Amino acid sequence: MATGATASRLAVLAPRPLAPAPGRRRHAPAPGCGPSRPRGLHAAPRGRVLCLAAPAPAAPSTTDAGQDRLRKVPISNIRNFCIIAHIDHGKSTLADKLLELTGTVQKREMKEQFLDNMDLERERGITIKLQAARMRYVMNNEPYCLNLIDTPGHVDFSYEVSRSLAACEGALLVVDASQGVEAQTLANVYLALENNLEIIPVLNKIDLPGAEPDRVAQEIEEIIGLDCSDAIRCSAKEGIGITEILDALVTKIPPPKDTAKDPLRALIFDSYYDPYRGVIVYFRVIDGSIKKGDKICFMANGKEYVADEIGVLSPNQMQVDELYAGEVGYLSASIRSVADARVGDTITHYSKKADHALPGYSQATPMVFCGLFPIDADQFEELREALEKLQLNDAALKFEPESSSAMGFGFRCGFLGLLHMEIVQERLEREYNLNLIITAPSVVYRVNCVDGETVECSNPSLLPEPGKRRSIEEPYVKIEMLTPKDYIGSIMDLAQDRRGEFKEMNFITESRAKLIYELPLAEMVGDFFDQLKSRSKGYASMEYSLIGYRESQLVKLDIQINGDPVEALSTIVHRDKAYAVGRALTQKLKELIPRQMFKVPIQACIGTKVIASEALSAIRKDVLSKCYGGDITRKKKLLKKQAEGKKRMKAIGRVDVPQEAFMAVLKLEKEVL
Repeated sequence: MATGATASRLAVLAPRPLAPAPGRRRHAPAPGCGPSRPRGLHAAPRGRVLCLAAPAPAAPSTTDAGQDRLRKVPISNIRNFCIIAHIDHGKSTLADKLLELTGTVQKREMKEQFLDNMDLERERGITIKLQAARMRYVMNNEPYCLNLIDTPGHVDFSYEVSRSLAACEGALLVVDASQGVEAQTLANVYLALENNLEIIPVLNKIDLPGAEPDRVAQEIEEIIGLDCSDAIRCSAKEGIGITEILDALVTKIPPPKDTAKDPLRALIFDSYYDPYRGVIVYFRVIDGSIKKGDKICFMANGKEYVADEIGVLSPNQMQVDELYAGEVGYLSASIRSVADARVGDTITHYSKKADHALPGYSQATPMVFCGLFPIDADQFEELREALEKLQLNDAALKFEPESSSAMGFGFRCGFLGLLHMEIVQERLEREYNLNLIITAPSVVYRVNCVDGETVECSNPSLLPEPGKRRSIEEPYVKIEMLTPKDYIGSIMDLAQDRRGEFKEMNFITESRAKLIYELPLAEMVGDFFDQLKSRSKGYASMEYSLIGYRESQLVKLDIQINGDPVEALSTIVHRDKAYAVGRALTQKLKELIPRQMFKVPIQACIGTKVIASEALSAIRKDVLSKCYGGDITRKKKLLKKQAEGKKRMKAIGRVDVPQEAFMAVLKLEKEVL
């Protein structure tokens, strides 16, 4: 008998049943080859045997082609694209389906959020880091190379999105068919249009009971101006419409320019630090080609290295010998200094350098600042190294050394938003085993001094003396909020409570409105986003951009404990809110600071004026316990002696504020501010 697989293949080709001659052994097909004809089989027509050994080119399925994704294709058959969407609109699920349908990832290896390889991303259900994946797709018997760069959807990670857009020629705009256009959808579309990308609208989640694809398609046409007459309707979860998306990627997105013969220019769009191989660089080859063993040069700093290993991300790293114009890959060159390979730099050949570098990326502007201090002072150098390595992976992170009398040495760090700040803190603690204290978030203020000098101040302790400053300016942002009409009133109340200035309200559809406000960034870095979601039951979304600085009635609020100012608890607040913040801080400190042998006043001050005060009562030792009976003068003498001792103790005594108190008060500051 022939093997089952062989017999089934032969039964299709030969009209009569075939059987081996008696006494003959069966032969299994050689690995990697087509099934061979077992010895002793009755001869089939010659043409049929050839078909059995070498199938026609049209035979391989899409999944089989996915296993052959390292094979080179012409530059005209390369498509570089990314997926842009608002957070939680099904972007990662769609990427999973594309990887599965093209055979890039086998079904047995598949898991949800396949490209989100950080534990933090899986726990929170969000994409934090952009990821690249190379896929192979066969359309009309023609193989195509599809390079996907997956992007985050939250407003705090828009810098990641801008970097991936610079490496692509097209983008899939994914919109939830039940929720419609959101604020971050608009922001990402504008970024894509600035980069002259071909945009393919995709309406996702059409399988949901509340899906309204026709209404959402009309929204996209009215708000964004994209033609949605042929918008693809799909359900990434159910696998509906995925083939149509792949076909659209091939037919609608233009191929890269054929510049393989020009001098090498490759744009670094991401990198990370590997403890064994050094810095690993992710890049897109814009011009020329790069081979394994080439001597390369980074154009920003002139550093030279030898490309020990190059390859593609599919989505795991797979080595190749050469990459040419239009391809996306990675590079390992034993780069030990994290400063040598920065995101946005251009790679070129050492011997045949390009005339000029690629434009790179605009610098990210930090919006929110806070202090990061190690609980154990011995971890300061470890924190510095960890921040340098993390900055390589996250180019939007900025930091500089800072010292505090209360918390020792640490770093003042700048972030794009509160979620960005929270993610960086968790990554430092998880990936680098650091125990950190994080101070309350603040923004950069501009202080106009009497002598005409302008000082930028991100830390209250750096604020000039009241006599030296003429005025203080704070950053303002323009914030656009999209909300169902039922929640317009509560959201307007929220914006006005945060000193917002109403600018405009438009009804983009009958049931959805766009509110535009201008408000201080300091009012937004607290719990503004949480309040927005709470008041709208999760339906509202927001997008903001910095519009400049304005003069405001700002004051420095100091906290004094036993007459000594505690710089770590100082804040810059608006004069109208100073009393509420001072009262809340003093009450919280009274609960957290342990009682002393003497009375401890806790005061909130603006300059020399005390605006809120609490006092810790002294622990009183019972000095009269040994006086059973006797004259009252003896008791008075003992009490007077105790009072003098407490007075002397208070004069020279020092109150140590425990770390727990600092951390609790900093959390309170975030809530109050």
